[in-house]
Amino acid sequence: MHVKLIRNATLVVDYADKKFLIDPMLAAKGTYPPFPNSVRQDQYNPLVNLPEPVENILDGVDAVILTHLHLDHFDESAKELLPKDIKIYVQDENDANEVKASGFTNVEILTENTVLDDIQLVKTKGEHGRGDILKLAGNVCGVILKHADEKTLYIAGDTVWYAAIQDTIAKQQPKVIVVNGGDNQFLEGGSLVMDKKDILEVAKAAPHATVLSVHMEAVNHWGLSREELRHYLVEKKIADQVMVPNDGESLKR
Repeated sequence: MHVKLIRNATLVVDYADKKFLIDPMLAAKGTYPPFPNSVRQDQYNPLVNLPEPVENILDGVDAVILTHLHLDHFDESAKELLPKDIKIYVQDENDANEVKASGFTNVEILTENTVLDDIQLVKTKGEHGRGDILKLAGNVCGVILKHADEKTLYIAGDTVWYAAIQDTIAKQQPKVIVVNGGDNQFLEGGSLVMDKKDILEVAKAAPHATVLSVHMEAVNHWGLSREELRHYLVEKKIADQVMVPNDGESLKR
């Protein structure tokens, strides 16, 4: 497999001869207003440019996976740029209807037994925060990619660490795990995605897996920098296990 971080949660994954685009936010730097009720209200989203031309990102994509439909995972630019007949996987019927309303014609709802050719796609649980903020954040999912000739890949999506994440790791035994680790949050309500302690729990639950932390420093309400996380990983002696890629960097396994 080849996993490339584009920006924020946007990934390009080459897996068993298929190219997947995950959670595409494709707009130019500064296109959208800052997320409200959060820090950096003077900074427009996304905060950084794409690391390569969007044409390169979209070239040869076989399928798109949307863990949910928040702007920083499926934006207006993605809706405009993606071919309307491209295969798109979504978490539930509500998301399917919304994606179809944007003109897309080949939309499928993920299950625990979805198959694309000989690749198994397994929908996984997630919680986009803790407590009352969950009502505002809405439903999310993650996805497992499995193939006889590939290592198992777990893309956790916008979730904090909780029992279902540990259960997924124990059941699926992924060798590569991608977490959204920017500790993004509003002024109230706490973390919406993983913070550094959550990432430590992932690493402890999967000691033989490589962990990638993405969704960092790309939208205005981020709370954990790459530099701070890297220092923490050294302190906890897991810097060899947990990678903190810059935009445009890749992992091959």
